[in-house]
Amino acid sequence: MALVLAAGAQATTPRGALTGIVTRGPITPVCALEQPCDEPAPNVTLLFTRNDTVLGRAVTDQNGRYRIRLPVGAYRVRRPSATAPDRKLDPNRIRVYAARTRVDFSIDTGIR
Repeated sequence: MALVLAAGAQATTPRGALTGIVTRGPITPVCALEQPCDEPAPNVTLLFTRNDTVLGRAVTDQNGRYRIRLPVGAYRVRRPSATAPDRKLDPNRIRVYAARTRVDFSIDTGIR
């Protein structure tokens, strides 16, 4: 009977909530102290992958905020149009913990 109970029990993978803001910048060739040099990045899709398999997808809102629940562990993060690793996205490697984790991303626009 103990074998039946053990076989019926399912292992649950711990999940964590990942939240943050995605910004893009610089937004002008010359940054001035009185004006922001970056801005929120709305409607950006982030792909969270492990072993080249997409395990999650988040899209930012109009204020650049995102939220996703993922299994605990290490991930590479990229945008659908980018090849791994996404050098314009920082960071492009993150770790999700069982508790809520905040990770803010920045996208380098390449303006110089």
